[in-house]
Amino acid sequence: MNYANEDDLKRALDPACKIIGHYQGALEWLALDDFINAIMMEGPAEVGTVPLWELVAVDITGDAACVKVVDHYLGMQFTDYLALLKIGQGWKIVNKLYYLHT
Repeated sequence: MNYANEDDLKRALDPACKIIGHYQGALEWLALDDFINAIMMEGPAEVGTVPLWELVAVDITGDAACVKVVDHYLGMQFTDYLALLKIGQGWKIVNKLYYLHT
């Protein structure tokens, strides 16, 4: 997200992924293409910017996993709950539920 890299986002997120949370007071329930378009409109972070994030928890059972990440994006702090599924030989984010801290 920080580098507005559409190819990386598409590699990490399953095409059916939904991005869900309250953004600036409104419920946001985005399809992957809408999410990527919003990221691309914001553009990449300034050159030399190092993304700030913390991996808080990982829970894996077989081919299913849940990851909790706290991250900073464009001056905002988010807590993300990422549902992952192993598909073929790799893991894909199939759902991204977020909380925007105020």
